[in-house]
Amino acid sequence: MQRSFKRLERVLTLEAEQGYKNKAVVGGIRQFVMYWVEQARNEAVDELDRVFIEQAADALLEYGRLPGIEARTKTIQSLLQNLQKRETRLADQQPPPPVRSPRPERKPQPAAAKPAVNAKPTPEPDDDLPAVATPAEPPPAAPPPQEPTSEPDPAGLAQSVTHLKGVGPKIGGLLEKLGAGTIADLLYLFPRRYDDYTLMKPINQLRYGDQVTIIGTIWEVRARRTRTNQVIVQAVISDGTGSIQANWFNQSWLVEKLHSGMQVVLSGKVDQYLGRLIMPSPEWEAMELEPLRTRRIVPIYPLTEGLNGNKIREIMRTAVAQWAKRVPEPLPKTIRQSQNLYSLSQSLQQIHFPDSQQALHEARRRLIFDELFLLQLGMQRKRSEWRSQPGIPLQAPDEAIQPFYDALPFALTSAQQRVIAEIMADMARDVPMNRLLQGDVGAGKTIIAAVAMLGAVQAGAQAALMAPTEILAEQHFRSLSHQLEPLGITTALLTGSVPTATKERIYAGLANGDIQVAIGTHALIQNTVTFSRLGLVVIDEQHRFGVEQRGALRSKGVETGNGIPNPHLLVMSATPIPRTLALSLYGDLDLSILDEMPPGRQEIRTHWLQSTERERAYAFVRRQIAEGRQAYVIYPLVEESEKIDVGAAVSEYERLQTEVFPDLKLGLIHGRLRADEKEAAMSAFNQGETNILVATSVIEVGVDVPNATIIIIEDANRFGLAQLHQFRGRVGRGAHQSYCILIADSSSPEAEERLQALEQTNDGFVLAEKDLEIRGPGQFFGRRQSGIPELKLASLLDMETLQQARAAAETVFTTDPTLAAPEHQYLKERIAQFWEDAGDIS
Repeated sequence: MQRSFKRLERVLTLEAEQGYKNKAVVGGIRQFVMYWVEQARNEAVDELDRVFIEQAADALLEYGRLPGIEARTKTIQSLLQNLQKRETRLADQQPPPPVRSPRPERKPQPAAAKPAVNAKPTPEPDDDLPAVATPAEPPPAAPPPQEPTSEPDPAGLAQSVTHLKGVGPKIGGLLEKLGAGTIADLLYLFPRRYDDYTLMKPINQLRYGDQVTIIGTIWEVRARRTRTNQVIVQAVISDGTGSIQANWFNQSWLVEKLHSGMQVVLSGKVDQYLGRLIMPSPEWEAMELEPLRTRRIVPIYPLTEGLNGNKIREIMRTAVAQWAKRVPEPLPKTIRQSQNLYSLSQSLQQIHFPDSQQALHEARRRLIFDELFLLQLGMQRKRSEWRSQPGIPLQAPDEAIQPFYDALPFALTSAQQRVIAEIMADMARDVPMNRLLQGDVGAGKTIIAAVAMLGAVQAGAQAALMAPTEILAEQHFRSLSHQLEPLGITTALLTGSVPTATKERIYAGLANGDIQVAIGTHALIQNTVTFSRLGLVVIDEQHRFGVEQRGALRSKGVETGNGIPNPHLLVMSATPIPRTLALSLYGDLDLSILDEMPPGRQEIRTHWLQSTERERAYAFVRRQIAEGRQAYVIYPLVEESEKIDVGAAVSEYERLQTEVFPDLKLGLIHGRLRADEKEAAMSAFNQGETNILVATSVIEVGVDVPNATIIIIEDANRFGLAQLHQFRGRVGRGAHQSYCILIADSSSPEAEERLQALEQTNDGFVLAEKDLEIRGPGQFFGRRQSGIPELKLASLLDMETLQQARAAAETVFTTDPTLAAPEHQYLKERIAQFWEDAGDIS
């Protein structure tokens, strides 16, 4: 048994032995499958293996959501049995014969038998519907990688899609809505899924939890309203072997689209209701007989109003046939051969119209490698560019920093000491520091920033810290001025709310060097702001800033010998990502990780309640306040929204004060208040004058009130996982046990996953991996904010391919950093195109 299949067997056996608690591997079965599936695909020996791998992956990705031990037991035991059958099959060295689902015979009805009134007809085979087959003879193996047979034509590929036959201005405009303005764009508009007519499953073989594609004839369509007044469209579909009901919620227009006698293809998950199998909200398309007869894999593309699936497939077929072979090959031949990759033209042909599942897998593998390779090569270039610029050595004597340490009421953790040493060593060199500091909420990043800024000032330079919000900037200013001014360091706060006269004094002080440390928001990067000798730039919550804003602050640094401002740069983030991923993703940055919490920090107990249990949460808040503690209540909006049924901070503040806690003092803070109003609300809460602070997401970061021990987050399903973790970090900062209560009615499986993850762990790195898994890299990092190009196929969790791509990029960059070699001509053009909209990470 190949290594990946053996590993799967061990994990499934261990899961069974542990009672099906989803704890056989760290991070759960889903996390294991995401890494396992690629290795298993590479080790598959035949088509039956490949079918099993996809079925196992589909089943286990949903394992954590299965309702109860019985469903989990059934899934695990079924997979273990199939693994055993596979071992027996391979041992016999005899491939199984083709198996077709028998068509049931028609049973003659007795002459005297009459159908009951209103009785539903007995399912009969559909004469016009071709028989559905289980996987039969394996299709031919995918062809080996082929070289392009046509001359590359970049100019032709840059033409508008309207140059294609059958695409006029109207269709061209619809394609542009989908992001395909040129022929090249169209070739990279990949299918969102496939209907695989080679692997159809008969309805009578469906099992609970299957992720399947089926074909059948619609018998009946009807719409009804539920008790909550939702419209539910129900259709009964039969394929001659059995029938199943499909349900769609709030899509009443489907009654006009679906009709009895229509043959359809349904793709989705098999669920059960009252003991019957159903398919909730499956994707559907009218069935095409041609791909069914030829057993083809049919691409399903993203659509827009006015453009149907058949039309876009017709356009794609033309584009792929005429232009895929003319796409320039950017990857050097040595890399393609060492990685055993398809050519780019073959990959584009097979990802749109695959000959087999294996060919589709190889096409995806090549295109995924391309994305990660281009990402890594760009990182190598950025790192080299940054390091080639001269910097300002800033080295403060140890005795100049010691008074700061002596004044601290606590000892630094060993992690803080290690990171400070890394930063000080960077700043002492004549190469500008470019370092990312990662640490979980409450790990003590601000102290490290204070030491770095003090070191810069004591070495004769200025330092600036930019924060994303005024509240966070004010919090930093209070903390840093309290720590630095007793040491003779002048500090200033510069935000949009600072009075004009004060701003003018700050501008002058920064320009002549009287102000040594500036803390602020975007106001720091205005054209009116100049520094005398800016040597260190610190950016907090770096993911909240656009790349242009980060670059604007850096541009205010001291000009070095080449006339380019090159201050040392420290970016801080409380949204951690796995170390290996960070090294690959932020390859141009050195990485420091605060992986140790200060002593005395207690784990925050987190509970998810339904909205019907809200009174329990209020009662708990009362008990905590009676013990002398304080509480936050967080809402996603400032005012009530007509479109979204979520609580709003202003109206809920009034309700809580008048109806729920009339005997307590409540405060209110949100982004629309003036700076002095926000300051007054925060000050009152900080000094214990108010018992409960009602707030929006303005308190996501930076607020530090040790006496606050409970935070209630309303409509928690509306927030992202990272944001919820940040909210939770507002409590647990004192000596008392703290609590986080999430109030939400589950609105989607993804929201439910987020809330369950928060209940299970306080570890920000574990939650970051989960967040990345749930949302995908695009939303997790925010492409335009982070400067990361958009990845259409690749997953940043695919560590194996990521590391292979990084090694290949390092090899190319070492031998030809400017990509001037003739064989790198198309690679140079492709990498420029890939990065053009992403901006500069640093």
